[in-house]
Amino acid sequence: MNDSPLTEDEIIEQRRKRRLEILKKHQAQDPKPIPSQASTTDNPTSKVTENDIKPNVEQPETERPSFDKQHYNDENDSTLKRPGSSEPIFEKVSEGNDEDEDEGDDMFADSPLPTHKKRKTEKKPSAVKRSLAGMQDTWDDVEGYYKVILMEELDSRYLVQSNLGKGMFSSVVNVLDQKTKASFAIKIIRNNEVMYKAGMKELSILERLQAADPEGRRHIIRYDRYFMHKNHLCMVFEMLSLNLRDILKKFGRNVGLNIKAIQVYAYQMFTALQLLEECNIIHADIKPDNMLVNEKRNILKICDLGSASDAAENEITPYLVSRFYRAPEIILGYPYSCPIDTWSVGCSLFELYAGQILFPGRSNNQMLKLMMECKGKFSHKMLKRSQFAFDNFDENFNFINKEIDHISGQETHRILNFNKPARDIKFRLKDVVASTNEEVVIQQVFILLLEQCLELNPEKRITPKQALKHPFFKNSRPFR
Repeated sequence: MNDSPLTEDEIIEQRRKRRLEILKKHQAQDPKPIPSQASTTDNPTSKVTENDIKPNVEQPETERPSFDKQHYNDENDSTLKRPGSSEPIFEKVSEGNDEDEDEGDDMFADSPLPTHKKRKTEKKPSAVKRSLAGMQDTWDDVEGYYKVILMEELDSRYLVQSNLGKGMFSSVVNVLDQKTKASFAIKIIRNNEVMYKAGMKELSILERLQAADPEGRRHIIRYDRYFMHKNHLCMVFEMLSLNLRDILKKFGRNVGLNIKAIQVYAYQMFTALQLLEECNIIHADIKPDNMLVNEKRNILKICDLGSASDAAENEITPYLVSRFYRAPEIILGYPYSCPIDTWSVGCSLFELYAGQILFPGRSNNQMLKLMMECKGKFSHKMLKRSQFAFDNFDENFNFINKEIDHISGQETHRILNFNKPARDIKFRLKDVVASTNEEVVIQQVFILLLEQCLELNPEKRITPKQALKHPFFKNSRPFR
């Protein structure tokens, strides 16, 4: 007889067999066909056809969603029209539990799914306890990520509802707090000494920011508490809805969002950047993926401070920040500080409005090329102060374009000169047609703001405080 403890897979297989036996017994008593796993007849949410999962039909790039802006705050959110539709994207969320309403309706879904009402007699599933003997070695995968199971209880308090995603340093799950009945997002750091230290550094930065913004009005993600779970550092954050990458993919793919929606989000981004600068903190990974919005899509918050650091502790490295949003001073090895976040915001705002990445370089060398096509050449003074300048420039500060020959597979070098911008911001946005005269005016001021965010020299780049007073926000009230 084998007395060795069962593995998790073996336990799951045993449970599956027992369920099948129960179903067969039930079938013998009640001769109705047992639905197969592929059947969709008894599951209304499974009735999804191929057409249901197709994305919305994309508009030509000359057509843009309209946006009727009202005062934009918690009590009275605005209305961002979905591309090609009069259906509002931002709309009031009903408070209350009217049983006649469809609980499963999601106005942001590509195709609405059939809905059904929960029975009042339905019992809530109980928490899953991972206390089986022999399972201690299966909590983590080979890379140190915690293997979460649904309805598992964390810290004797949080019930896991779903997995939200996985990054380089951690995985994130949605949980229900049994104490407050509120939803939270828990970031579970990988079981690794280096990751643990980075997580503790992130905690200290979050605490500094919340001490400077106790009311949580400066658009940085709200951190609640932390705890340890099976050698994993776990950080509890407020639960928000989609990130801006999701919104752009669903409602502005190849088209972009309306200029007035950009106003709303841009103001909140610069408000967050001003707080970071006041606390002398560099975020160092700002991009649409790291900007979350609430369910009504009217409040934005910057998240994921795993790469953040004190501005006095920055280290010269050419690979800080995700490449498409990486400021030129990082690539060149020029002294950097908080202005790298302003550059990243500029790249993100262009992308949200145009529906395309501003600098999609495949390497740091190609990023510099695209930057100079848009903004002109770097000053010799800036290149002389850059540690990595001669990785991409010759002794006369001529740019060395590096590409891979498709036939030989070898890297080729070619000298390129950039006397003036060939494809500046205005040129890049020439195909984005404003729908009204008002939008034409706002677009022109928006281009000016982007140009100031994307100054090659960080010392000339606009500051968050200056940006909040920019004419782009002249007719906009402060959005909190």
